[in-house]
Amino acid sequence: MLTVDADAHVLENPHTWDFLEESEQDLRPEVIVSGREHTRADMRDKWDRVPKRAEYWFVDGRLQPKSHNVGLDTSPEAREMRDVEARLSHMDELEVDVQVLYPTLFLRPVTMKPAVELALARSYNRWLAGLCEGARGRLRWIALLPFLTMDKALHELAWARDAGACGFMMRGLEGEKQITDPYYFPLYEEAARLDVPVCVHSGIASFTYQDLFPVQAGFRRFKLAVVGDFHSLIMEGVPAKFPGLRFGFIEVSAQWLPYVIHDLKRLFERQGVELPDDVLRENRVYVACQTDDDLATILRYGGEDNLVIGTDYGHADRSAEIEALRVLRNKGEVAPHVIDKILGENARNLYNL
Repeated sequence: MLTVDADAHVLENPHTWDFLEESEQDLRPEVIVSGREHTRADMRDKWDRVPKRAEYWFVDGRLQPKSHNVGLDTSPEAREMRDVEARLSHMDELEVDVQVLYPTLFLRPVTMKPAVELALARSYNRWLAGLCEGARGRLRWIALLPFLTMDKALHELAWARDAGACGFMMRGLEGEKQITDPYYFPLYEEAARLDVPVCVHSGIASFTYQDLFPVQAGFRRFKLAVVGDFHSLIMEGVPAKFPGLRFGFIEVSAQWLPYVIHDLKRLFERQGVELPDDVLRENRVYVACQTDDDLATILRYGGEDNLVIGTDYGHADRSAEIEALRVLRNKGEVAPHVIDKILGENARNLYNL
């Protein structure tokens, strides 16, 4: 059985931007290093909790975190894809056959300038496509698209699919638009034609929304917008408009599914409409679960064919669990054939592997 890590990450490094065109070199992100003297005053005496050096990306006039969510259970060579063979060797240790790679920098808003977004997305995609080419099919990647210019996004989607991408990423908010905005419908139509899934990952691309909340409010910043997207997607009937198009909801756990599906059922009933019992399968929606989710309850609401699981490889936040696939396999509360689906078959269907 092919075991698929449905949510692994790559941490961008300076070589990520080697594919910028000559005219785009002034847009190249730079690494800025900050020492302890820039740490909060109340933390300066707690040396064990303060990194000696904090790194940031300087992109389009803003500092973006670089060294703030790094999984130290991975090597720099593996998590930054500086050594593809090191990454594959670590996957062997973890008993993972395939990893699907998401970005790190782009989980938050980076720019609202179309030219900058296009340049960075193109360079990222070409960098990662080239690296994954030599991974013997074991490293698959999710494309970034320049959403601010739809014609360019459509072109980049086609290029990425031909270069091996197995999906494209959206965040809970893309600029000032929800993912159900008709602005994205041409993209969904093309994605359905190309058989490429929409992968809605924890994160946002709205400076306005991000600045509403302090850094400590990461749950509201990055998670709730994605859960709201699922609700809107089903409520507004978007999947029915694009037959065959698949959607993934990644790195927000699956614990929210019973509440949201229950709420949708009540809303549909008020409109005299019946929500399908198997709402995920009917709408071709897949959700990434975590090992500590109440899987027995979630399976009652979501069914066994539409759950996947990832490790958040390379990160160190509360979603990260590098042994997640092995832990899930050893859980005794769910039937073995269901575990097999979550670990492999469902992810293969989502990403068309």
